[in-house]
Amino acid sequence: MSAPISTPTLHRVPALDAVRVIGSVAVVGHHVGFATGINTGGGVWGGWLSRLDAGVAVFFVLSGFLLFRPWVHAKAAGKAAPDPLRYLWRRAMRILPAYWVTVVVCLLVLPRNANATNADWIRHFTLTQIYEAGNLRHGLSQTWSLATEVVFYLLLPVFGVYLTSGRHRSGRPWTIVAGSVLVTGAWVGLIAGGVLAPTPHTMWLPAYGLWFGAGMLLAAVHVGLRDGRMARWGFLDGMAAAPLACWTAAFAVFAIATTPVAGPHDLAEPTPGEFAVKLVLYMLLAVLIVVPLAFGPQTRTKQALSGGTVKWLGAVSYGLFLWHPFVIESIYWVTGRPEFSGSFAGTLALTLAGGLLLAALCYYLVESPCQRLSHRWPRKPGPTSTESQRSTAEASAVS
Repeated sequence: MSAPISTPTLHRVPALDAVRVIGSVAVVGHHVGFATGINTGGGVWGGWLSRLDAGVAVFFVLSGFLLFRPWVHAKAAGKAAPDPLRYLWRRAMRILPAYWVTVVVCLLVLPRNANATNADWIRHFTLTQIYEAGNLRHGLSQTWSLATEVVFYLLLPVFGVYLTSGRHRSGRPWTIVAGSVLVTGAWVGLIAGGVLAPTPHTMWLPAYGLWFGAGMLLAAVHVGLRDGRMARWGFLDGMAAAPLACWTAAFAVFAIATTPVAGPHDLAEPTPGEFAVKLVLYMLLAVLIVVPLAFGPQTRTKQALSGGTVKWLGAVSYGLFLWHPFVIESIYWVTGRPEFSGSFAGTLALTLAGGLLLAALCYYLVESPCQRLSHRWPRKPGPTSTESQRSTAEASAVS
């Protein structure tokens, strides 16, 4: 009988807070670009700002990495898998209270939501607003990605059990690759064949299986490299040792995405081919951003991106994601400014300032108390579940 493989303790990766900040600021810039008309105006910067929705891919890849990692680690260490009910409870307490507060404020306060129906309230409270076209209310358009991500949260225990079942200690990385490519490829194929309409089906989870799958693959490899089972993937640690090269490559991928190859810059629907190209480019971009901070040894770059300011911004990033569209709507409402007008720089500064203020209030008054409450699970957690919670707790719901 072979000796068991020694698996290191599952530690938090503080530098990944910077990824949350990058993703949230990118999404804010994307929405401000549309609000001020820069994205649709055909100017020099329109293409660059319109593609800042790549921040969604960053969040989806990050969620796949952080949330799947405890399942792979538990299997590799020969320990019990995370408790699915405790995991879902903690996800619910992390996501829903702050989200529900945002929904209530947006639907009650914003004048353009005065005609919101009971059905609108129910759809947004249950995160089912994406399953028919035209149901996203003002100040809540960004929540399509949260609705998609929540479906991934619900399915993850099933994925975790299947991918770590039997003697598979590695999380079946090639199954993850094949499955995510097949799901997204088939979904885009159904859209291309006219079986599914682009709206709303480009907002549903299968369209983004590639992004979540990329994060899950990185999680499986990360654990495998730590316990020495997946040396052939060691090039990722090598890439992490050259963060500037990775981020330069990410910028080059982003530059390609700003061209028409990834579809129109305005709100027009991309063709299925353009949508597929966009999905692949954004996936590569997100992976190139995440790898230098998740893999490899501790470096000065990681240390610099793990400081107090970045940690705080990472903590309030979910609130920034939730509240920044409300701030944008409020700016135009209070000033009487016509849609698709105004200074981009000025609007961005006001949106970030107002968004961070509301995000901080939301964090300290709602999110933080609810996260403390989420630790109050009826059953006393054992050492294994406590260890797995460390990584689960660091996954942000921001998308």
